[in-house]
This record gives sequence, structure tokens and C-alpha cells, in this order.
Amino acid sequence: MLAGAERGGAENFFVRLVKGLQATGKVNQQAFIRAHQHRIDALESGGVPTQGFRFGGQLNLLDRMRYQRALRQFHPDIVMTWMNRASIATPPGDYTLISRLGHYYNLKYYRHADYWVGISKGICDHLIQGGMPADRVFYIPNFADETPVEPLPRDSFETPADRPLILAAGRLHENKGFDILLQALKKVPDAMLWLAGSGPEEQALKQQCHELGLDDRVRFLGWRNDVTTLMKTADLFVCPSRHEGLGSIVMESWAHECPIIATNSQGPGELIDSGETGVITPVDKPEPLAEAIRELLDNPAEAGRLAHNASQHYWQNFSESVIVGQYLDLYQSIHKK
Repeated sequence: MLAGAERGGAENFFVRLVKGLQATGKVNQQAFIRAHQHRIDALESGGVPTQGFRFGGQLNLLDRMRYQRALRQFHPDIVMTWMNRASIATPPGDYTLISRLGHYYNLKYYRHADYWVGISKGICDHLIQGGMPADRVFYIPNFADETPVEPLPRDSFETPADRPLILAAGRLHENKGFDILLQALKKVPDAMLWLAGSGPEEQALKQQCHELGLDDRVRFLGWRNDVTTLMKTADLFVCPSRHEGLGSIVMESWAHECPIIATNSQGPGELIDSGETGVITPVDKPEPLAEAIRELLDNPAEAGRLAHNASQHYWQNFSESVIVGQYLDLYQSIHKK
């Protein structure tokens, strides 16, 4: 059950996981989601029966009642909710309730669940320290969109083809630290930046870009559904987040062999072995970030080594087959109890 935004990384992964589970033929599932037609179409194209609801605010009881009635009619053994709104709307019932957390959310919305999944070890610690029984908390990370892609032409988006190319992507929100990346870019001569995403900080970032004199070196691409293609095109991916629950974008860069530099926010700091599967720099520090970018752009062999190591690490530990298998094992173990 997902009642999330029209666009977002967690919402994209919801579709990948549910379709991946469906493809195994080992579960009989239905998806209950906010009525975003593009997501309904994506799920149903994978053979997943899907129902859409408005899921308004807490006072909009009619939507919640319709959802709960549909849930009872399905008679599920297990219900898994994603994030706050879905967990609030799903009461205890004659099913086992699993809440999946992708960030360090307020735990008051999750205490009525029977089990919990955290997508990072840090989030699992957050759950346990918040009073959830340790034997009912499970660590299962995300997997990337593994669809093979071809790179775009380097001169896409009016980009000079002979310049170093950096990619960043995500919701244009203060937590993502793109303002720090723009400050760092000022110290990386000649490099171009493709910034893919939309969000509340878009105008502020464009104004900052102008004030830093970077208008000719930054391309604001808006929300994109082809980030993995952009990764195949760029020389380097940068994740400058202040706060990041897991950083699924890290898995995307690993799966598509794009060298990554990330700040030491919660998820990327946990995932990346700095110097082996990427490079970690301090949060909110443009100088070290700029230095790391310059070093990898000046040393393609080192960038290639990091990308190769990261790819091997991904396929061994975070691939779709591995993660879907972990969810199936969890469901089976719970269903037996």
C-alpha cells in the first residue's frame, strides 16, 4: 500500500519491487495506491491488480473508508505499507501488518504494525532504539532499475561535447544539498552539470546558479524518467545530500557503472566504501566536494576502477533477484508463524 507523491524515488521503487514480486509467480498480490494513472498503468502492465484512491488529508475519511473496505474484500495474509500516509490509513486487522520505512520517520505512525522493514541499517537502528522489538525489524535495501540503456549524445541539452560532464538527480529540496554542489562546481573549471529533478527549491537554485556565473555550465533538466540513461552518458554522478535515508540513486549509479561521489549523509555514508565503491566527502562542505570531483575527472582510470568495483558489489548484494528473494523469504517466514 502506497499513498505517495506523483513522482519520487520511493514511488519508483515501489513499482519495481511489486512488479518483481509478481514476476516470480510466488505471491498473489494487489496494489492499493494513490490514484496516479501513470503508476496504475505501470503496475497493471506487470500483471499487478491495482486500485487507486485519492488519499486526502486526515479529515478526508471517505477515501480511507473506501480503501479499508477494498482491503478487507481482498482478505490479505500480509499487508505492507510504505511511509507515513499509508501506515496511518491502514489499521491493524486479521492480517500481518508490515511497515516499510525509507527514512528516519516519526515512529508514532508505525507502532501499530507487527513487523518493520528498514531500507538501511541506520533506519533499522532508529526503529529498535525507538522501541520496536529487534527480532521483528528487518533490513532489506532497495535495488536499481536494471533495464539496459544506451548513452545519450554528449551534446544533448546544448552541452559542449568536449567538456567533462557531471550528473546529479533528485527532488530539488533543501535536504538534497544541490546548493552545495553548485558552490563546488564553481571550483571545477570547464565541467558541465546536468541537474535532473523538480521541487520547491528549483527557482532558488536557478537564482544561485545565475549569481555564481554558472548559467552556461548548468542544465536544469526537470523531472526525468531516464536517469539511468543520463548516468550512462555522464563521467561522474554526485549525490550531495544533507539527509538521505538510503540513497537508491547510489544503487542506480553502481548498476550502470557511473562513478559516484556522495556526501556522508545517512544512507550513502553507510553504503559506500570510500575509495573502493565511490568517494565520500563531508556534508555541507563545497571545498572537499570540489576537490573530489576534480580528482576523479582528472583520473579516468581511477574513476573506472571505482565504477567496476561498485558494479560487482551491486550485483552480488543488491540486485533485483537478491532483494526480491529477501522479501519472499520474509513473507514466507511471517506467514508460517
